[in-house]
Amino acid sequence: MVPIRAIVVALGLSSSALAFGSDSVLRVAPDFTRTDIKGDVFSLSAYRGKLVLLNFWATWCGPCLTEIPKFVVWQRTYGSAGLQIVGISMDDELAPVIRAQEKYQMDYPVLMGDPQLAERFGGVLGLPLSYLIDSEGRVVARYQGDLDLKRLESQIKSLLPRRGNSR
Repeated sequence: MVPIRAIVVALGLSSSALAFGSDSVLRVAPDFTRTDIKGDVFSLSAYRGKLVLLNFWATWCGPCLTEIPKFVVWQRTYGSAGLQIVGISMDDELAPVIRAQEKYQMDYPVLMGDPQLAERFGGVLGLPLSYLIDSEGRVVARYQGDLDLKRLESQIKSLLPRRGNSR
C-alpha cells in the first residue's frame, strides 16, 4: 500500500494540507540549531510552547513570495497569542534572501536551509513547503505548494489559545 503522503507529493497537489496521524513518519518536528540571516542563534526547540509555522521558501519561487506578506501580517497579528513563523530559505546565496527579508519586512526568523536540513523534514521536493507545529513540537499539518491562506489562517486560529482568537 502506497502511503497517502507519497501520493500527495507525487501528484504535486497544490493547496494540499496533510495532517500527520499515527502512521506518519514525521510526528515530531526535528530540532535543529542554526544562525539566522541576522546572525542570531536560532533553535526550533526554543519555541516549544508556541504554535510554529515553519516555511521552506526561496526568492525565485513565485508562490512563496505571494505567501510572505500574509505571514508577516499573521506574525504581527497572532504573535502575541503564541504564533511564531519561521522562514527557511532554500536559496543558494544569502544576498537575495537579505534583500527579500528587507523588501517584505519579514519580522520573523529567516534562516538559510540546505539539503541536510531539508532531509530532516522528509525532503523538500517542491516549494513552498510549510509545517504547522503545535506547542509540544508535534507536526499537525504539512502544506505543499500554493496555500489556501484562509484555510491555513483558520487552522492557526483554532490551535492558538482562545484569548488570541479575538483578532
